Amino acid sequence: MINADIEERARLLVDHCTRAGKTIATAESCTGGMIVSALTDIAGSSAVVDRGYITYSNQAKMDMLGVSAETLATVGAVSRETALQMSAGALWRSGADLAVAVTGIAGPSGGTPEKPVGLVHLAARDRKGRLHHIESRYGDIGRDGIRIATVQTALGMLEGLIQS
Repeated sequence: MINADIEERARLLVDHCTRAGKTIATAESCTGGMIVSALTDIAGSSAVVDRGYITYSNQAKMDMLGVSAETLATVGAVSRETALQMSAGALWRSGADLAVAVTGIAGPSGGTPEKPVGLVHLAARDRKGRLHHIESRYGDIGRDGIRIATVQTALGMLEGLIQS
C-alpha cells in the first residue's frame, strides 16, 4: 500500500536522520504501523528507527504511552490532547530524539458530525521541546486514502523537525 512518494519521503527522512544522528519513535492508532513500516522498508533504517507503538485501543494508549484516562473520557481518542499525549509518551518512553503520533477516524464507519471520517490529529515533537500539531480533515476519501495521506503528513512533520 505504500506508494512511491511515501517511499521517497521515508528515504529522505532516513538519510537526514542518519546524517544528523537522530532517532525516531512512532505512536500510531489509525495507521496501524504504516509509518514505522514505511521507515523500516528503507535499507539502513535500523540506525534511525528506535521503535513503533501501535496503540489502536484506548487501553493500549494508556498502558503503552501514558495517555490519561481523563483525557480519553473527556475529549476522546481522536483529539489534539490525545495526539499530544501520545507523542510525549512515545518520546519519553523510548530513547528516540523525535516522535510522531497519529490518531484519527479512517472509516468507513465511526464518524460523527463532530468527528467525521477523515479527521486525524497528528503531533510531532523532539527533545529540544519543539512541538507541532496538525488537525487534518482529509474527508471521506476512503480508508486507504486517509491512512496514506496521514503517513505522508507524519513523515513531513518529522522532516520539518529534523531540518529546523
